[in-house]
Amino acid sequence: MTKAWAISAITLTILAACGGGGSADVNKTAPTAASVASSDTAASSAPASNLPTTAELKIYNWSDYVDPETVKDFEKSQGIKVVYDVYDSNETLEAKVLTGQSGYDVVTPSNTYIGRQIKSGAYQKLDKSLLPNLSQIDPKLMVFLKEVDPTGEYSIPYFWGMNTMGINVDKVNQALGGTPLPENQWDLLFKPEYTNKLKSCGISILDSVSDVFPLALNYLGKDPHSQTKEDLQAAADLIKKVRPDIRRFSSSGYIDDLARGDLCLTLGYGGDLNIAARRAEEAKNKVNIEVLVPKTGFGVWMDAFLIPRDASNVLNAHKYINDTLAPQVAAKNGNYVTYAPASKAAKELMEKEYTENRSIFPNDEDLEKGFMYLPMEADALKTATRMWQDIKKGV
Repeated sequence: MTKAWAISAITLTILAACGGGGSADVNKTAPTAASVASSDTAASSAPASNLPTTAELKIYNWSDYVDPETVKDFEKSQGIKVVYDVYDSNETLEAKVLTGQSGYDVVTPSNTYIGRQIKSGAYQKLDKSLLPNLSQIDPKLMVFLKEVDPTGEYSIPYFWGMNTMGINVDKVNQALGGTPLPENQWDLLFKPEYTNKLKSCGISILDSVSDVFPLALNYLGKDPHSQTKEDLQAAADLIKKVRPDIRRFSSSGYIDDLARGDLCLTLGYGGDLNIAARRAEEAKNKVNIEVLVPKTGFGVWMDAFLIPRDASNVLNAHKYINDTLAPQVAAKNGNYVTYAPASKAAKELMEKEYTENRSIFPNDEDLEKGFMYLPMEADALKTATRMWQDIKKGV
């Protein structure tokens, strides 16, 4: 077992113990009214600070990654005006924070990017005395983040989830002409014999090399964390074979397209795919979406709160992070975005249709087949990015 595989296996064991399912945490009980009330009190009565008081907060977050009502509730309870902007890829966020002039107070990068951004000086240390709701986070998640934030001084877990595929069941079956779904569901995306048929109803994949290449390597039976030029080229060659059949590269817009029936196969973030399924149900448009949990594996990631070094509303950033960690707020956000929240008590407060959904809370057996995304070294990322641009251009 390579070092990367070992780290990945340990991390997935940690996530399983954090509520993925199976036998982990069998003695956990639902939070009492007193415990929830206590956390809510902590959210509104954080310790005093010498940081300057301001009336604004600028958040830069993933699209469709918070329940808007929780933001409004925060504004109302704190008397703070929130400016909320969104991005659709880690690359877009990184381009802003590495300049040192992001213009924001709170951001939520993925674990694969956090380490090098901290090393570059993009963030400032947190004042944990202002975050009493840290006690709501499962300590195992904090252990995981130490892989990229060794001192634990910069980042706070937000959500974790998987990268997988969502399909329009009826359109896929129609396009395949009665051919059954493959035993290895990733064949739908990586084998031309399937993509040649599915291109007629629309294929979309994430526009992020750091998300897609590890999945391609895993499909090829290689170490998904490999950064050798030969393995990166193998991943690129695999995707090039199906490139003519891919309609679009998108890390956010696919949600509504899938929900409307404009796509039939989408490689995306699990929670986003579940949002698409929910929107289709709400629209009653007869679009039947299934979010797959492939038996041959999937990629797992975690996003975290960080405060950019140029933040001008630092006290309010701490208030917002603390508020979001409160179990009731975390559960409300979890229900809305359909991802697994970091708050250990939030799962018991979420709706059963989500907590029992294996594409949101994969069980132990699922996680044994998955792998944890790990950071790519700068040189390997540059090489992979060049390959990715060629793929998109059809070169």
